[in-house]
Amino acid sequence: MSELASTAEKLDAADELAAKRAEFVLDDVVYLDGNSLGALPASVPGRMADVVHRQWGGLRIRSWDESGWWTAPERIGDRIAPLVGAAAGQIVVGDSTSVNVFKALVAAVRLAGDDRDEILVDATTFPTDGYMAESAARMTGRTLRPVTPGEVPGALSSRTAAVLLNHVDYRTGRLHDLPSLTAAMHEAGAVAVWDLCHSAGALPVGLDEHGVDLAVGCTYKYLNGGPGSPAYLYVRQDLQDRFDSPLPGWTSHAEPFGMRPAYEPASGASRGRVGTPDILSMLALEAALEVWDDVTIESVRTKSLALTDFFLRAVTEYAPTGRVESLTPVRHEERGSQVALRCDDAGDVMKRLIERGVVGDFRHPDVLRFGFTPLYVGFTDVERAARVLGEVLGS
Repeated sequence: MSELASTAEKLDAADELAAKRAEFVLDDVVYLDGNSLGALPASVPGRMADVVHRQWGGLRIRSWDESGWWTAPERIGDRIAPLVGAAAGQIVVGDSTSVNVFKALVAAVRLAGDDRDEILVDATTFPTDGYMAESAARMTGRTLRPVTPGEVPGALSSRTAAVLLNHVDYRTGRLHDLPSLTAAMHEAGAVAVWDLCHSAGALPVGLDEHGVDLAVGCTYKYLNGGPGSPAYLYVRQDLQDRFDSPLPGWTSHAEPFGMRPAYEPASGASRGRVGTPDILSMLALEAALEVWDDVTIESVRTKSLALTDFFLRAVTEYAPTGRVESLTPVRHEERGSQVALRCDDAGDVMKRLIERGVVGDFRHPDVLRFGFTPLYVGFTDVERAARVLGEVLGS
């Protein structure tokens, strides 16, 4: 047994989260793609059988009341809240990340006022955020200005209405400084909108602590909610009575069953709702979130950093010199929960890794991405992944 393999076994034996692995449906594959789609929590299939057969099949329409379907968006939002550092009553679940980005950004511009005519958007963002920001700018008559997160402090001015940034870069795994950037936005009088897709469930976010105005995120990555599971929208408590959604659907009406022709927004985070909740995926997510009942996000972050540190060390030892280059920052305060490696033949390398039971993903043109979900990834997995990677690169 190699020194790294022996070290991995010792680290797994001391891992306080190791027992969590049994709460997921896994096989002998090393699954390092939880930053795209989290593994299936073992409790979900049984819960969904009850939802389909008893709640839908038996109770039918009565389930909107008796099974709590109607209140699911707020109830599940309150389950997500501690994972992103938010008090209850500020998160509503529903719609996709893209739709929530649009809602949040237009609402942010409306909060900022008519005298601010520019929106800053993360130039390195996941494409859909940029598309939505462009549409929001057109709709509100603002100018859209793409900047890198590092350029934000210098780009802010009295013209800036809102800023949309990703907390973690989806390609490189770089963690941006949410506290200081939010403070800079507020000092300039701008509204801060954060995309948490690659940080929620992987590291502490501190939405309330750092005064973030609005935030959105998906639930199918580190929150393990399932493919296409609904996203969420965070609206800070003191902004809720001024949150003006560009998509005022009937379920966000103060009297949704009053069927009134004039729109009157509901109170609280419910203003972020739009149409009928997608109950099946919503309740699958609710079941999936039960794995967090006895876990702190701080313990997850500690293990995440240990896993990514160990992977970078193992890649250095196993990979042929010069074959890969890490794009992920070494400093912990700048790293999310993934490692991105640049490799000339990355597409072919990832295909061969998957054939050998190590699943990550490929991002055009030359990036290998490996996501580390601490609830079910162990150090032995990490050692095996790096060893197989080294063998593939050397063949």
